[in-house]
This record gives sequence, C-alpha cells and structure tokens, in this order.
Amino acid sequence: MKNFEKYKIGYFPPPEEMEYTWMKKDHIEKAPLWCSVDLRDGNQALIVPMSLEEKIDFFKLLVDIGFKEIEVGFPAASETEYEFLRKLIDEDLIPDDVTVQVLTQSRPHIIDKTFEALKGVKHAVVHLYNSTSFAQRQQVFRASKEEIIQIAKDGAVLVKEYAEKYPESDFRFEYSPESFTGTEMDFAAEICNEVIDIWQPTAEKKVIINLPATVEMSMPHVYANQIEYMCTHLHNRENVIVSLHPHNDRGTGVADAELGILAGADRIEGTLFGNGERTGNVDIVTLAMNLFSHGIDPQLDFAEMPKIVEAYEGFTDMTVTPRQPYAGALVFAAFSGSHQDAIAKGMKWVEEKNPDKWTVPYLPIDPHDVGREYDGDVIRINSQSGKGGVAYILEQNYGYIIPPAMRSEVGYMMKDLSDKHHEELTPASIFEAFEKEYINDFTPIDITHATFSHFSDTKTEDTVAVRMRVVIDGHQYNLEADGNGRLDAVSNGLKKTDYHFDYKFVTYSEHAISADSSSKAAAYVCIEGKDGNKYWGVGTHADIILASVNALVSALNRMNKKIHFVK
Repeated sequence: MKNFEKYKIGYFPPPEEMEYTWMKKDHIEKAPLWCSVDLRDGNQALIVPMSLEEKIDFFKLLVDIGFKEIEVGFPAASETEYEFLRKLIDEDLIPDDVTVQVLTQSRPHIIDKTFEALKGVKHAVVHLYNSTSFAQRQQVFRASKEEIIQIAKDGAVLVKEYAEKYPESDFRFEYSPESFTGTEMDFAAEICNEVIDIWQPTAEKKVIINLPATVEMSMPHVYANQIEYMCTHLHNRENVIVSLHPHNDRGTGVADAELGILAGADRIEGTLFGNGERTGNVDIVTLAMNLFSHGIDPQLDFAEMPKIVEAYEGFTDMTVTPRQPYAGALVFAAFSGSHQDAIAKGMKWVEEKNPDKWTVPYLPIDPHDVGREYDGDVIRINSQSGKGGVAYILEQNYGYIIPPAMRSEVGYMMKDLSDKHHEELTPASIFEAFEKEYINDFTPIDITHATFSHFSDTKTEDTVAVRMRVVIDGHQYNLEADGNGRLDAVSNGLKKTDYHFDYKFVTYSEHAISADSSSKAAAYVCIEGKDGNKYWGVGTHADIILASVNALVSALNRMNKKIHFVK
C-alpha cells in the first residue's frame, strides 16, 4: 500500500525514566468499577437512535445486569436525552444504589442546562470534558495550552458552584481530558491536576479522572504506560478514581482496558458488545467475562447471555456477531472432529473427576454459566465433524452410548450426509438418520416372538434354549434351538430356515437408555459377513433380552443389503 509514510507515530509516550511496574503483573486481582455508556456513547453511534421507551427498557436491563453507574446521556445537547433523564428522576426509576452520569462540555450554558435536567436526582456524576490533544489545540481550537487549561478550570469551578445549589442531591465530579491519547503526558497531568485542585476530593467524595483513548493511537502497552504515568503524577491520588474510556480503532480496546487496569486504573467506561462510534467502545461483556474466566467475580451478571443478546439487538438494531467472545451464537461451537472428541472426553472427565474445576479443552468457560446448552451450542455437526461429536450428540440428546468400535462408521455416515446436503446437521436430523440406518430394522427378517429358557446338567455348561417365530420375506417359521447364549441360540435357530446365514459374532454391548424415550434399553451387535465386512445393528425394547434380539436382526438386515441371503 502507498502513503504509509504519512502515518508516522502521532501519540506522545511518557518519559523513558518511568519504571512501569504494571509489566510485572500477570493478572487482574479484582473487578474494576463499571460505568455503562450504552445510553450515551452507544446511542449516539446508532443509525437510528433509541426512542425514549427503548432507553427506559435498556436502562432497566443495565440495572438488572448489575451496573451501579450508568451514563444516561448529554441532556443539554438533546431534547430526548433531557426528557429521558427527567423521566428517570420524576418517576423514581433510578434505584437508590445506582448513580446516573451525565456528560457536559466545559461551557457555561451547557453546564447550566445540565444541572437543570438533574434537579431532584438522588445520586449523579457530572462528567465534564474538554479536548486537550495537540491536534485539537492546533487545528480545531487554535489555542495555547494555557487557554485550554483555563477552559477546564472555568468548567470545574462552575460545576462545583452549581452542585452547591442543590444540597439535596449527592453530586460527584468527573473530568476527561478528551483525546487524551493524542495529548502530551506532562500536559495531560497538568490540566487534570488543575481540575483536581479545584474540586478538592476527599475519601468520602472522590473525584473521577477519566483518561479516554478517544482514538486508539498506539499499541496497548503504550496506553498502559501512559496510565501508569498519570497514576503516579496526579494530585491527591488516594482520593482520585482513575477511569478509562477506551475506543477500539485499532481493535485492541479490550487489551487497552486490561493493561490499563494493571497500570493502576480503577474504573472502566464501556458498552455492551462494544457498540460505539467508528469501530466502537471497549466491550464490557468481554472484559467482565475475561475476569470470570480467571476466577474473578466480575460484579456483573451475564448468566442469561442469550436473553441479554436478544434484548440488546432489539434496542439497538445492531447484531452480535456469531464469533463475538462469550456471547456469539458460535463461540462455543466445535465442528472439528478432533475438537469435538477432546471436548466430549474433557466434559466427561470433569464431571467424573473434578466437577469443581473447569479444565475442558477448547472451552475457556462452562457454557452453562452463560445460559448456553451443550447439545445445541457446543458440539455441532457438519462435514468437518468426527466420530466423537456424533457420539456425544446421540448420547446427550437420546441416551445412546455408541460403542467405540462403531463410532467411526456412524461418524463418517453423518459427515457424508452433511457434505451431500451442504448443511449443518441438527441433533434431530442426526438421530433420524441413525435410527433409519441402524435401529430395529425388521425387513426382510423379523423375529416376531422369542421365549428363552436356561438349563444345565453336571456334564455341560449352561445352555440357553429359544422358541421363536421368524418371518423372512413373508415366509413364517416356528423354530426351536439352543446355544451357549441367547444370541447363539437365535443364530442356530435361523440356520434351520430355508435360508443360508453365513456370519460370525464380533461384539455385543447393551445399556439402559437414560434419555427420555419409550424404549427402556438399547443393545448393539456387530457381525462379520463372509465378505469380511462388519455390520452393526441396534435394537431397542423394554426388555433388554429382546433388545439384543432386535439388534441382531437389524445387523442381519443391514448385511442382507450387501450379501443377499439365498435359500
């Protein structure tokens, strides 16, 4: 590509003499304070902004998730946002433990209307900002550093004076050097400290200093270095909450936030699923779930993720992509055969050996913890899938524990079916194909009645006798035979018909069916024909003995499709 030379580094890294101790940390120890800006930053990024009713419903969703700070808008800039704030206050829709946040530029008439909109509020953060970056000062405001500082100071004084007029309300203050990432670090610290000195924070009344990546301009570690620099250069740091507001222009908003927390930040402003202008804000869902996946309580509740996704898409007309971390429709889906096999074995191991510790391969968290199901969300079958996945679907959904020796054959059958139709196979379609191919196939051979008895004497092993009625191609036979087991007895009886049966037993297994079903038991029989090929049959019946007979009949009928029995 041409013209890359004009994109030389445009950010301002902090001084090299900083130690940057955050690099020595390998994990975040606790959840940050969260502030949702879905109703302001997220709303202004929508092609069609939300209606008043939608914003009310979205606010309630955010409260249900657990947000204690919610930025509800820029009331001086939009009549809808002004009415929204008034409705929240007038109709007492704000829980006592939730603080609303409003944005205001550092301009007198805007600050005035902001406090007018806040009359009667119980708890609120007034978020003051003005742009500080080199490019903004040079190209937009054409102002000196001193002039930009004065704008911030004037706004800080005015906000404090207005707040004192409403003693019935609990006001807290926040300041953002907007376009922080394009600001010289010493200047960013200077202007923030001027504001801090005016507001005089205390332990009971802390001030929020918000350091936004209004535009991502650097790699995440540089942003973290900037945050650590600010944390070590802010006045009255013990009474200052350092907040981050990362955007996602470089696609590293989550990394910016995580490294920024390691560097000393206390608070995150972001949106559900990263909705925001340009490439979006930092995704709070991903951030919170990343903490969850490391054993840290995120202090937000995403246990019903599919419902949250549905509500979000309804409010915003945006789409949560299928591969969106933790929330997308396919993020837990495994189509690869080796992945499916590892997941199935891993879940079985965890269930049996260590249910309190999640270590399943390929799944960073248990899908159940976010309201997802194993059968429809994890093991998904298409032409790339393998035997383990198909066996897992049949066991989890229908109770059939496919013998290991049979799984490869069944897996290939399903792969071919998916490839032929160019589509994913649902659990129902998998079982339909399995049932049609293997279970209780009674054509052309059908044993319609069988009664078994055991007898023994002192000179021989136990013997099983059978009396059975067999129908082959419409011809009925009433037979008696015995053998060293029930299937051997049935085989010996079949040899007394007019048809020539040439096969030998390979393996047999049986189990009770655990899934809901009218059948109580399943049996699996594998026989080898004279052609050297193996043929599987599956039988089901309330009586396990008759299930085994049905399995043998099914195997014989499958073999008959390749090797026709002759009289």
